Amino acid sequence: MHKPAHNLYRFILTSLLFLTCSGVHSWELKGNHTVELINSSGAVFELGTLNVSDVGNSEEYQFNFHFNDSTFEVYFLSMRNFDCVTGEKEVFCHVVYPYDYPARVSENNLTWLEHSFLFMHKSASEFSAKLWNGIIYNMEITEEGIIGHPQAVDLNEISSPPEPGIAPYGDGSDTEIGERAEIDPKSREFVQLRIR
Repeated sequence: MHKPAHNLYRFILTSLLFLTCSGVHSWELKGNHTVELINSSGAVFELGTLNVSDVGNSEEYQFNFHFNDSTFEVYFLSMRNFDCVTGEKEVFCHVVYPYDYPARVSENNLTWLEHSFLFMHKSASEFSAKLWNGIIYNMEITEEGIIGHPQAVDLNEISSPPEPGIAPYGDGSDTEIGERAEIDPKSREFVQLRIR
């Protein structure tokens, strides 16, 4: 008499567990998202809004980013203006990727999104742009959003245009990260970029 009820109870629990583990609550790439820099003290700097939208029937999405002007200060470095986030120990200046590129992203390839968030770090006392102090964030999709961890790049690499369609700092594959170098995240003040 109790066995059918017991089996029904087990079926409901198993179904709920399957739904929870199957990514029903996983984060969606498409939509409007907040982009943030997090420093080593846990302070959050809101960079702006990322809009990700469909591209026809493709597995790719189109993205565009709108800056939160109140987060950035303009620094005049090496005869040009940079939009920078001023931290406690470092100044992080956004370096715009200077060439046409496909502003496309997919769940398996975040390459051009990573190239949209290039930074140069400097101390508050430095008055020149040292482009070899470049940072790119190696991004991955998690259940909470996209998390980016800093890697070192030499931004002088993009002083001349690459071959059309070639991402100079890697193509998003598991085995090739282009001209990137692993760093100790604690060596930088801004230890994470988050899109949620």
